[in-house]
Amino acid sequence: MEINKRQFIGVILAVIILGVDFSFLTKEKIFYFIIGISIVIAALPFVVTAILESSKEKENNEMFLEFSRNLVESVRAGTPISKSIINLKDKYYGSLTINIKKLANQIALGIPVKQALETFARDVNSKVIKRAVNLISEAEKAGGEVENILDSVAKSVNEIEKLKKERLSAIYSLVVQGYIIFLVFIVIMLIMQFKILPMTAEISQAGGEFEGIGGGGGYGTEEIAKPMLYLLIAQGLFTGLVIGKLAEGSLKAGIKHSFALVALSLLIYTGAKAFF
Repeated sequence: MEINKRQFIGVILAVIILGVDFSFLTKEKIFYFIIGISIVIAALPFVVTAILESSKEKENNEMFLEFSRNLVESVRAGTPISKSIINLKDKYYGSLTINIKKLANQIALGIPVKQALETFARDVNSKVIKRAVNLISEAEKAGGEVENILDSVAKSVNEIEKLKKERLSAIYSLVVQGYIIFLVFIVIMLIMQFKILPMTAEISQAGGEFEGIGGGGGYGTEEIAKPMLYLLIAQGLFTGLVIGKLAEGSLKAGIKHSFALVALSLLIYTGAKAFF
């Protein structure tokens, strides 16, 4: 993925914040909290880009469904598929408008429909559209009842989008539960660090038993608590990916959930250490 201006600014800003943090705040309580903020700032533009790309893909699929329906109507009226595509180029299809105009212009210049459709599918880069375009290309190549194939393609795309929406609706409660369970997990980790571990350390020290492995120097609560943050980050990362896979059928869709959970982990955990 190419780094755009927004992502570059986010990374630079995060580096500046880290530089100030390591230069002036290494002995302050908010040291790790500032690190958490800088990580979130650096990652946020990349996550926003991934979310926008996912939203654009959804819009492309929906607009392609509309384009397919219009194409079916035109072909059924007796217009060849090549001429039908050219006739539809001036209609508005959201984010897909530019690609459809390019497709129509290529056909108008004499490029074969099959080749133009393959270029169209490659530019849009959607699995749903690629499958549909392959069917349309083969139908145009074979001749015959092209309108029936186009109608089947439109119905197939419509069914896929309908199933996606139904799955997202059905799984919504599980997504909410996943977030709630993770927040409870964070609370448990905080209680362990700020309540249970100090109590355990005091009891062990009082009994003279709080010693390191092999009888060496003792481990403080800070050393014991460090793996908890790593556990929270790992838990947030993989929980987000699972939520995305369940809700939208794609690990890529889980990036936004992973980011949200990891950001919550970093900010709540380091913030608690800084201010409590």
